[in-house]
Amino acid sequence: MKRVLVTGTAGFIGYHLTERLIKEGFTVAGLDIINDYYDTRVKYGRLANLGFARDNIQNGINHSEKHNNLTFYKSDLCDKSGLEQVFLEFRPEIVINLAAQAGVRYSLTNPQAYIDSNIQGFLNILENCRHQGVNNLVYASSSSVYGLDKTNPFSVSHHTDHPMSLYAASKKSNEMMAHVYSHLFGLPTTGLRFFTVYGPWGRPDMALFLFTKAMLEGKPIDVYNHGNMLRDFTYVDDIVEGIYRTALKPASSSPEFNPAKPDPAISSAPFRIYNIGNNNPVKLLDFIEAIEHKLGMKAEKNLLPLQPGDVPETYADVSALERDFGYRPKTSIQEGIDQFIDWYRAFYGK
Repeated sequence: MKRVLVTGTAGFIGYHLTERLIKEGFTVAGLDIINDYYDTRVKYGRLANLGFARDNIQNGINHSEKHNNLTFYKSDLCDKSGLEQVFLEFRPEIVINLAAQAGVRYSLTNPQAYIDSNIQGFLNILENCRHQGVNNLVYASSSSVYGLDKTNPFSVSHHTDHPMSLYAASKKSNEMMAHVYSHLFGLPTTGLRFFTVYGPWGRPDMALFLFTKAMLEGKPIDVYNHGNMLRDFTYVDDIVEGIYRTALKPASSSPEFNPAKPDPAISSAPFRIYNIGNNNPVKLLDFIEAIEHKLGMKAEKNLLPLQPGDVPETYADVSALERDFGYRPKTSIQEGIDQFIDWYRAFYGK
């Protein structure tokens, strides 16, 4: 079976994707620096489920105690020589790059982290894919690239030239950098714009985690834009399904590409961009109501203005992904929230 390198394995989506790949029989290497952007207990908990006990994890290569088709590298994308060594040792055929500095609000106060991880780190990925003959590169972009665009639903054929945060700009840069490598070196690249991912093992800086924690502790929740937000909340298993399908089908040159009227989602190079979203935006207050239903309690809401860099509404047009891969998300909001809260109570004993 194919050899797949997944960066960001200790992260939310990377963990779930790695589980899927090893169950499907792929030979998988994970990579993560395990930084302290959020509670590392969650990151080490994910890795423990994959067979890497916290006390046994060393810099460099680690072998899973549960899966003979899984290894893990504790390494940094910004470590150019270290990443090259990973590629030389593992020789991946497919690379799925999910490692990145995440978060819109954090980018307002720590901009350098986004340049280091999301720009320099991604360049190192591209260079290794180019020189080591990787057959397919799939990488995480974000719905945040749509920025000031208010045309809903967001289509991959829209131009994304007005980002509202450095995080969004770094993801837009990834798409442009990938196109260069597709054009110059024939490297097949597929960028996936994720829309508000949630589910078990989710990030502690995301709304569902913050709301659940505060409500169980009897504290008020911060609700931005006075609750007048729409989000295309997408359950993590649906995201993983989209990644999995694109990983198995490398991008190719599009005969429909017209350089006189270029579509940003396709190219004469082996390059594609897709949205992965639920295609069904939900009011933030309705999302909170679903949490209240599961917890059996009402939330005390601290209504606040829209935060800098945030967008009031996201809505994914996933028609391109459905056309090319038969992708259609299937998890309801209540079902997904129930799954998260069951995990949260089990993990934290609440």
